[in-house]
Amino acid sequence: MQTKQDIERLLAGAGTRPNRRLGQNFLIDLNLMRLLIDTARIHENDVVLEVGTGTGSFTEGIAAAAGHVITVEYDNTLATIATRQLEKFGNVTLINTDALENKNAINADVLAEIEKARTEHTGRLLLVANLPYSVGSCVMANLITGAVTADAMFVTVQKEVADRMAATPCHDDYGTLSILMAATGQVHFLRKLPAAVFWPRPQVESAMVSFQRDKKKVKQIHDMRTFRDVINLFMGHRRKMLKACTKTAHGSLEKITHWGDIFDESFIDPHKRPEEITPEQYISIANLCYEQFR
Repeated sequence: MQTKQDIERLLAGAGTRPNRRLGQNFLIDLNLMRLLIDTARIHENDVVLEVGTGTGSFTEGIAAAAGHVITVEYDNTLATIATRQLEKFGNVTLINTDALENKNAINADVLAEIEKARTEHTGRLLLVANLPYSVGSCVMANLITGAVTADAMFVTVQKEVADRMAATPCHDDYGTLSILMAATGQVHFLRKLPAAVFWPRPQVESAMVSFQRDKKKVKQIHDMRTFRDVINLFMGHRRKMLKACTKTAHGSLEKITHWGDIFDESFIDPHKRPEEITPEQYISIANLCYEQFR
């Protein structure tokens, strides 16, 4: 893994500097990198997805433990640097692309590489990354509800994202990510990180957080797409009453004509606001909606 001086030298040699617009804040504390990798307990049969390769520093530590690493870097110059740094590892696939196809889907090329790696390595799929601030929430949400799902995530994120991951109803931080994570697993706040452990120093606090998927919880959700659509419908108007939110339903949810019955069967007061509804209640609403589609 690389020190700050190593990263500075690599960037200078390529005639570039960190791009703040892309959230390029490099984690330079080697002890914290090792802590996150150790906490993930990566096995030699696990496939690891890393988003935000940077110069390949963190990737090196992950690759030493994993069966295969798919690492994604949007910046062309950084991808070139990292490719050279990671040549000595035979178990790393670097993809120079945007990790997201759109906000609701992981890039198809990334998904294809994950599926390919999982035919050879039958362990867990893990997200282990110093996530770029601009895409972190969307990447995690899609690895919960998408066609390919992560068994666990071990990430550094902005402190405000960490707060959203673990928030409960009636808190300002409670939102889509909070509901998805509480409904499908457990979130653990690992450590708050000072700005000094990054270069350049960000203007916001950061944190290390883990998420463990719980198969028993996931089984309670009849259809993940409907579940996410229901959350988006209501949390998109979080301070309106539930019954008012239903008037803006679109897509498959537009077909629902008996919202009152759904609220009654879920024992939910339609005059409540979306930010007051628990993840379990959202599951109930989504399951009843899905039953009407069948």
